[in-house]
Amino acid sequence: MRKYSAFTGAVLALFVLWQLAGCTASRPVPAAGPVALGHAGSGFFTPISPFNFRPPSSWRGVRHALRLGADGIEIDLQLSQDSVVMLYHDQTLENSSTGRGCISQYPAAALVQLRYRGGWPYDLFQKERPVTFDTVLARLSRRPTFPRLHLDLHEDDQCLPAGHQHVRTPALIRQIARSLARYQVPPARVLLITQEAGTLQLVRTAMPQVPIGLEIASDEFAPGLRLAKTENIRTVVLDADRVTPAQAGQAHAAGMAVVVFGGRSAKDIRRILAAQPDELEVDNIKRLLILLGRRK
Repeated sequence: MRKYSAFTGAVLALFVLWQLAGCTASRPVPAAGPVALGHAGSGFFTPISPFNFRPPSSWRGVRHALRLGADGIEIDLQLSQDSVVMLYHDQTLENSSTGRGCISQYPAAALVQLRYRGGWPYDLFQKERPVTFDTVLARLSRRPTFPRLHLDLHEDDQCLPAGHQHVRTPALIRQIARSLARYQVPPARVLLITQEAGTLQLVRTAMPQVPIGLEIASDEFAPGLRLAKTENIRTVVLDADRVTPAQAGQAHAAGMAVVVFGGRSAKDIRRILAAQPDELEVDNIKRLLILLGRRK
């Protein structure tokens, strides 16, 4: 067992007390509301409210969200050099791991040997490594009910030349389709999320039964909604930082489901809930479940 200094212990105790104080202040509302999902598993490295040492889109983050009672999780997918689908959120490895460059520049066997890096104090409590999509599906398939699974395609490869950054998207989609079929994941439990209009037909061809969510930037809502209507997309995905009840209302009026991602504080989550989303991916799944009356 790792030994910690008195100072480190005091800092951790402060984080925990602050988190508990925030939870106590939250006022639950009657049980209802949207499908509750952990964003990037169960969120990102955060210092307080809550103190979260789990890396985004890591297995430990996924497991934590489900243990808290989430209906499912959102995870970020990228393709390795040897065409293995990996869970990884950031565009470059140096942002949050011991690697350098991009996921696409290394085989999966090398990527799973890296360690996530969050800096102090997060790395006192985590020694996570990136995992493959197949590893996560194999573990989730052992559960009595397969959780809701939002798959965010990270298609913009920053290590490829400009104009060619999406050339591996067809391979990414083919590999995702094979993995979902291999582990017999129910298509109705999946939402595949993309920002790219050109990806929609690729997904429909490879996974005709899997629903598609079109992510729309807040400052491009009107053209994004038009595209969703034209392409007969049934789900739009909006950013919590700028979503409005009016935007969600327009999507609902068009017969579309609304997914909102983000939100950590009780204030933020209440604001998002006011937009009446159908599914909500949050950085603080425990806080959301408390506000929904599903946890104390």
